[in-house]
Amino acid sequence: MEKTDAPESHADAPAAKRVAAAVVHSTDENYRVEIRAGRHRLTADEPQVIGGADAGPPPFGLLLSALGSCTVITLRMYAQRKGWPLSDVRVRLGYEKGAESSRITRRIALAGDLDDAQRARLLDVAERTPVTLAVRDGVPIATSEDRD
Repeated sequence: MEKTDAPESHADAPAAKRVAAAVVHSTDENYRVEIRAGRHRLTADEPQVIGGADAGPPPFGLLLSALGSCTVITLRMYAQRKGWPLSDVRVRLGYEKGAESSRITRRIALAGDLDDAQRARLLDVAERTPVTLAVRDGVPIATSEDRD
């Protein structure tokens, strides 16, 4: 059997369809990492103020990017299926960490000749995008060592 770099499914987990996979590898540059997600290559890093080189977004920036991307894509798909005149979607996100709790803020700007009911429905749909649900529900993470 050929070994892949993608994480393996756990035998004791119920049958599930893998919808995404990524491989992240350290580099010789302090906190910089190279990411392969499918055929796409990305870089993540930490800001210079904490020892990184700021060569890419930090991990929380990637988390917010995933949430924002999923939101925009899902709303565009939904509006297209409905035939609604949604011409643009912009999502601004922030990760806020307090002493007792943390939260993600998400502000969605919808452009197009939409009526109030359509706008309300799109904001409602945003609450149930796949990444929104994964983050909000706290998807379990099964960690194991990968020995070559």
